[in-house]
Amino acid sequence: MHHKFTFPAIIVLFLFSCSGNSNKPHTFTGIIEGTAVEVPALTGGEILSLFAEIGDTVEKGQLLAVIDTTELKFQKQNLLGVKKEISNQKGIALTQLERAKKDYDYIHEKFERFQSLLKNESVSQQTVDDLRNQLQKAESSVTSARQQVDAIAAKNIQAEAQLQTVLKKMNDATIISPLSGTITDKYYEESEAVPPYSPLMEIIDLTEMWVKIYVSETMLPHIQTGQRVKIKPDGTARELSGSISWISSRAEFTPKTILTPETRTSLVYAVKVIVPNEERILKHGMPVEVIVERIMK
Repeated sequence: MHHKFTFPAIIVLFLFSCSGNSNKPHTFTGIIEGTAVEVPALTGGEILSLFAEIGDTVEKGQLLAVIDTTELKFQKQNLLGVKKEISNQKGIALTQLERAKKDYDYIHEKFERFQSLLKNESVSQQTVDDLRNQLQKAESSVTSARQQVDAIAAKNIQAEAQLQTVLKKMNDATIISPLSGTITDKYYEESEAVPPYSPLMEIIDLTEMWVKIYVSETMLPHIQTGQRVKIKPDGTARELSGSISWISSRAEFTPKTILTPETRTSLVYAVKVIVPNEERILKHGMPVEVIVERIMK
């Protein structure tokens, strides 16, 4: 009896042991990162004022810097003058067009009348021919006047586009924060000249962080997007909650900075984990442990 149940008991024990190991949470290491945005100076020029320093917490829409717009103001005044001149030219061109139309209508009516008289031989052919020439010239004058009006309208469109460009540059000279976060770097100081589109400072959003881990092919079927995971910052006993937001569909070799040389040739899949960080516990660049439980399918 004793020998009869020993072998099945060993099998059950082995299966239970394997099952217990397979359900054991897996721990990965990674570096916490935040969404970093380099705030550009869309308008170049001298920095008149800076309102944020490295380490400051800023809110979305907060004023960060002001760029000098003196030259842009001169360009604006010049373009406003150009538009006023164009407006005057438009008035003159419309008056000329109206006059040309009236001349054409008068000659056209006279030409039609004299053509009727020609049938009765009340006027000469020469008179009708002369009126036909005058009518053609009047028609050309109308066409020319219309072209002049169109040309002035095109100039106005160009001047308006230039004016709107200047106004946008003037508006962009007031630099506001595109997101809430922490200033992690600053590339210029007050009174320095910044080229257009150059980054002025870097802001990292610390309210929601993320960490990338790498899982093996055997682990892949047991995780899914939306799955909750635990995050443990190094050196603390506190655990935070995160969720898997993305799983790569392409295998890659294990990054050399992640694991030991013996496992660097292994094929793994990148997994991105999102971690809410409203209390600002996590910092950019902080090493953490990511604890993932296998989902049994």
